[in-house]
Amino acid sequence: MAWQLKGQVVVSCNCDYGCPCNFNALPTTGKCEGGWTWHVEEGDYDGVRLDGLNFSVYVNWPGAIHEGDGEAVILVDERADDAQGEAIATLVRGEVGGPWGVLAWTWPTISGPKAVGYELELAGLETRLRAGDVVELQLTPVRNPVSGAESTPSVTMPQGIIFKQGDLGASAVFRVQDGISYDHSGQYTAIAPFDYTGP
Repeated sequence: MAWQLKGQVVVSCNCDYGCPCNFNALPTTGKCEGGWTWHVEEGDYDGVRLDGLNFSVYVNWPGAIHEGDGEAVILVDERADDAQGEAIATLVRGEVGGPWGVLAWTWPTISGPKAVGYELELAGLETRLRAGDVVELQLTPVRNPVSGAESTPSVTMPQGIIFKQGDLGASAVFRVQDGISYDHSGQYTAIAPFDYTGP
């Protein structure tokens, strides 16, 4: 089935700023707890329009992502109708490629997809997100530990599967609570455009 999605992805996890995983290194603490929310600006799956919808995957992996055996909660915008919800579920299951085709095997235990209301204010490194009662995330720029001045690094990853170029920040708040539970406020975040096509 032909599909394409463009929009913004918000990334957050338990790693230190920058996240070693971006550079094919092991996560800061040896395990990954984090995930992604995608906001689709325009896109469709097999003729089903997905413009304006949001969806998320947050995972607790026992080690590095590539070691698998993670436990995930998957969220879908409550505004999605049945066809849109099934399209998003198909994508996230990794059946038709995209980043999920690479990653979905790493979270064999899944809760969801669950329909939730999204409150999303896209504002670069000031972005705010609430996904039902499950996820709360507030981005902020990294600050110099001596002067307190804002630091606004970005990263370019030609081989990146989630994004190719993004702005890196910190989380003023990052909490997940639904089946899996963690609070990694003060750790890594990123926001970036994405442009995926498949199969």
